[in-house]
Amino acid sequence: MEASTPLVPAKATDPIRPAASPGHIALRQFLKSPSGVGGACLLMLIIVATLIGPLLYPVDPLDIAGAPFAPPDADAWLGTDYLGRDVLAGLIHGGRATLTVGAVAALITIAIGVLVGALGGFFGGTIDAALVKITEFFQILPPLLFAMVLVTLFGAKLSIITVAIGVVSWSSVARLTRAEFMRLRDLDFVKASRAAGAGSLHLMLRVLLPNALPAVIVSATLAIGTAILFEGALSFLGLGDPNIMSWGLMLGQNRNYMLDAWWAVTFPGAAIFLAVLAISLVGDGINDAINPRLRRRT
Repeated sequence: MEASTPLVPAKATDPIRPAASPGHIALRQFLKSPSGVGGACLLMLIIVATLIGPLLYPVDPLDIAGAPFAPPDADAWLGTDYLGRDVLAGLIHGGRATLTVGAVAALITIAIGVLVGALGGFFGGTIDAALVKITEFFQILPPLLFAMVLVTLFGAKLSIITVAIGVVSWSSVARLTRAEFMRLRDLDFVKASRAAGAGSLHLMLRVLLPNALPAVIVSATLAIGTAILFEGALSFLGLGDPNIMSWGLMLGQNRNYMLDAWWAVTFPGAAIFLAVLAISLVGDGINDAINPRLRRRT
């Protein structure tokens, strides 16, 4: 009989790799979206221009730089407005104010919307009914008109404008958050956490909210673009802060001279368009990255 060869354990050639985290998976999926990556690059370019632009082009946007309505030339690269202020300096410095208004107003919108929607969707009953009525009240009001009233009452300051935009724009976020919480609250993992002794606050913040975040994040990106458009609309109607340069203020102050100096209106309008477009593309890319249905198709 032939001697049996001893069994030698096989050597592992490849080490076991840990599973990728959901954040890494979402990032890889986002990088597969051409529109999302393009929007992120455009948005980063705009942000970098507003941050380092004053160092490369040190011109005060509120100072008189030349004759009114001077066309683009070597002294004023994008021309001057009706007061003789440098348009390029206004774009560089105004971008900070406009993007800040968009970001802060979006935070206010998301904070109010998530709070109202989470309370209504989690507790239901009388609390939900009351919060739904409040949400419907804000939803049927024209947001721009309501913001105009708030700015008129409390003053045309950039801080007031930011708060006004955030206060009038939260109803859609509240409805979305409410729907997510109502969908999640009766699932098995939530019931298991409740059976383990988790309180309502823990369930809302540590269990339900993380699972509702994908939809909230997409809403946040859209809210930033909406806030930028709101600021531009308010300033176009003469309700902007005259002491702080912004893209909307440039549009509002030069709207009556569109035929005399097209550059004073065209360039700030193009800046608003590009910023909102970039934010919308980033939002679409994030939606593609965190939406499990779209992820299965790729």
